[in-house]
Amino acid sequence: MYELTICHLYPDLMNLYGDRGNIIALSRRCHWRDIDVKVVKVSINDEFQYEDYDIIFLGGGQDYEQSIIKDDLAKGKAQRIIEAVEAGKVFLGICGGFQLLGKYYKTHTGSEIECIGALDIWTHGGETRLIGNLVFSCDFLKGDENQKLVVGFENHSGKTYLGEGVKPLGKVVKGFGNNGEDGFEGAIYKNTYCSYSHGSLLPKNPALTDHLITLALLNKYPDFTGLSPLDDNFEKLAHDSMVKKLLS
Repeated sequence: MYELTICHLYPDLMNLYGDRGNIIALSRRCHWRDIDVKVVKVSINDEFQYEDYDIIFLGGGQDYEQSIIKDDLAKGKAQRIIEAVEAGKVFLGICGGFQLLGKYYKTHTGSEIECIGALDIWTHGGETRLIGNLVFSCDFLKGDENQKLVVGFENHSGKTYLGEGVKPLGKVVKGFGNNGEDGFEGAIYKNTYCSYSHGSLLPKNPALTDHLITLALLNKYPDFTGLSPLDDNFEKLAHDSMVKKLLS
């Protein structure tokens, strides 16, 4: 019997636009395969021992929520997050969580705010919000070309840029993505995956959900050979109808 433990970082503060749905999607798709899942919530003043977790999730939050957690991160969590990323733990960061994993956030007035520094990325705040439905293509996903398309919803004023060793999560088909300039969305570094996609991201994109689960199981069980298939007829219909609607 396979088992996975998921850590939800700051679920009471970094949960914008229903990002908790990502935890639900990961858990359900494991349960349907008889994979035991435990979800641990870690927030202000809680211990964070990354070695105890197989998947770590940090959702989105506005500037106010991010300011609240910065002191807590400085007490040791930031360093342990860096160590978790470097150790190859499966990590998912969404929007504000994506930005926080980077080196810094420069506001539109020129003030520079230090972030965790786990990824060589940085964000510049703009006066115009990048908002709307988002479709981007991920070549690493299994399935036909339609299943390689990821759908989501973005709402951010920050423009994020990727540094050395960090690959984009995908190529924008519709929407703005990281910055509305280079045509890329999200970031991948080792087993850390980041995106600006809310909505929630994973329930609408089962292929991406299964990819993250597979990486976590490969980390924990060297003899793991692959996930058993699920009847994803409804999920594919929902996904494909959104793709068709947004790209028509």
